[in-house]
Amino acid sequence: MAESASLESFLDKWRARWPEWGVLLVFVPRGQRVAAAAWYCLLQELADAAWGGGDPTPGLAKLAWWQEELRGWARGARRHPLGDALQKQQAPWEALGRALTVLPATRSPESAEGDVDALRAFAVQLLACEAAMFGGRGPDDHVVVDVVAGLRAERSLVQGDPGMATGLRPGLRPCAPSRPRRLQQVVVRERLRLMEGGGPSARPASLRMLLAGWRAARG
Repeated sequence: MAESASLESFLDKWRARWPEWGVLLVFVPRGQRVAAAAWYCLLQELADAAWGGGDPTPGLAKLAWWQEELRGWARGARRHPLGDALQKQQAPWEALGRALTVLPATRSPESAEGDVDALRAFAVQLLACEAAMFGGRGPDDHVVVDVVAGLRAERSLVQGDPGMATGLRPGLRPCAPSRPRRLQQVVVRERLRLMEGGGPSARPASLRMLLAGWRAARG
């Protein structure tokens, strides 16, 4: 019971950050909904560690901790409550953990090319995990490009950078193999659209989000 309550506390934090998923989760197959919520909660934890806050030092420590945790998941062990929902999924957790080493360089990238290359290495492993959990083919080049655009956009949201967001929205196409990834691309795209027009606190209207999610779910 205590472990379940702890898992819920992390999921509640994710729901508060991404309330759009309260509308969109209906498009995820029922048997995948808990894993999808936990997975995007995990990605939020990693994004906050990599890109959040004024001082990078705590985030570096958190990323190192998550590397160790993901290695443990690959061996059947878990410490973090999100592992209750994710660790038993047959995903390449250790490879994802290794890919976290590229994220510190993406906090304040020295060049767009280096930023894209680093995020590409992470996106490949992210998509491999999603293929294992949610079905669909493994990552191919055009999907990786789209996910890298999505990651750069999410960083702009974490860092509150509307200037960066403005140029990223056209590249967010919900065409990924897995339905949860397509839905996440929709959420981020709509967030950026409203950031451009109304500031970072804006939230997409439920009906608009529902229609966009329905289109993305259809593929």
